[in-house]
Amino acid sequence: MAAVPLLPPKHLLLQACRGLPPEDHPVLRCAGLLADLHERRLTAVATGRIDQERAHMVLDIDRWVAAELPKAARDAQLHTETVGTVVDRLAQFSALAYVTLASSPDDAINDAALRLTELSIAYEHLATELAAGRRRLPNLTGNREYEY
Repeated sequence: MAAVPLLPPKHLLLQACRGLPPEDHPVLRCAGLLADLHERRLTAVATGRIDQERAHMVLDIDRWVAAELPKAARDAQLHTETVGTVVDRLAQFSALAYVTLASSPDDAINDAALRLTELSIAYEHLATELAAGRRRLPNLTGNREYEY
């Protein structure tokens, strides 16, 4: 019996968002790219192209999750977001925390770090519930093949 591919743990996801070389995992690669896009977005005048690239990365994550993670029972509790949107927000908060460290007072740094910490814990809980089949995700891929 083959091992079930799992979502990466939060510490690896946060490392990928900070530009550390990710392990060979599609979600980690996308997380690093998303963080780069969010950093560019913080200083960009026009963000349309950046947001298009982010949308593609989010969809890539969601397609991987739909194809690789075990399907949850139909009566499993529905999560309000996809894994891709959660990883995108983690990348956003990571980029914001990094910029805040360089230019803001202590209160802003603490706020940014708290948001990032809380979301990373929520991600880890979601990953655990998905792996156990206790949670299901909305299908935002547009492909009925991935229907939960």
